[in-house]
Amino acid sequence: MKTAKPNILVVNDDGITAPGIKVLMDAMREIGNVVVVAPDSPQSGMGHAITIGKPLRLDKVDIYEGIEMYRCSGTPVDCVKLAVNKVFKGQKPDLCVSGINHGLNNSINVLYSGTMSAAVEGAIESIPSIGFSLDDYNLDANFSHCVKYVKELALQVLTNGLPANTLLNVNFPNTKDIKGIKICRQANAKWAEEFDERVDPHKRPYYWLTGVFQLNDGGEDTDVWALDHNYASVVPVQFDMTAHHAIPVLNSWKFNV
Repeated sequence: MKTAKPNILVVNDDGITAPGIKVLMDAMREIGNVVVVAPDSPQSGMGHAITIGKPLRLDKVDIYEGIEMYRCSGTPVDCVKLAVNKVFKGQKPDLCVSGINHGLNNSINVLYSGTMSAAVEGAIESIPSIGFSLDDYNLDANFSHCVKYVKELALQVLTNGLPANTLLNVNFPNTKDIKGIKICRQANAKWAEEFDERVDPHKRPYYWLTGVFQLNDGGEDTDVWALDHNYASVVPVQFDMTAHHAIPVLNSWKFNV
């Protein structure tokens, strides 16, 4: 029996004209019916920000033939919210994919990532969701070696679903010789941040954020290890941020109130 193709929402944080979203869109066209809703400008590092103090614009655009596309003035999360409420009109898509991001979103980077926050918002809406990122910040990055993995992971999620309140964070090493897929945990790492202080022509200081990625994890089951060894890392992510292991500790406290 012939079944209808799945409806797939494609989003990103690099902007609607970024090369990575074109690759992701083309890969999803081979699987289902694609609708793109993406920011009108780069939104990297926006995390789960939403627009509340000004109106949002959502314009239908004709950039690639045969693809329904919308340009949004807001954040990546705004894009997902508007897609669900205005484009799909409450009839949720079968899959939400975000990316392919220029630059990794492994380890602690997942918290800052607009790419991953768009996927998280999809999962909050009970849509099976995946975020994809490549370890290459160049605008002319070559995504071709990622495509077969992107398609396979999307098909697996469409076929098998995902556990409740869970999404996938997928990162690709910058090599044509990817060894395969590793299911991983998020590595324990952080950014040791510095601010490069400069002075503008009006003698006022301004700052550029810089930093060094500090890995505090020697495990061989982490996303950092997988990427360092040329595997595509797949980390199941949840948006329930409760530290469940800490609840018994806090319940042992004696509150004097």
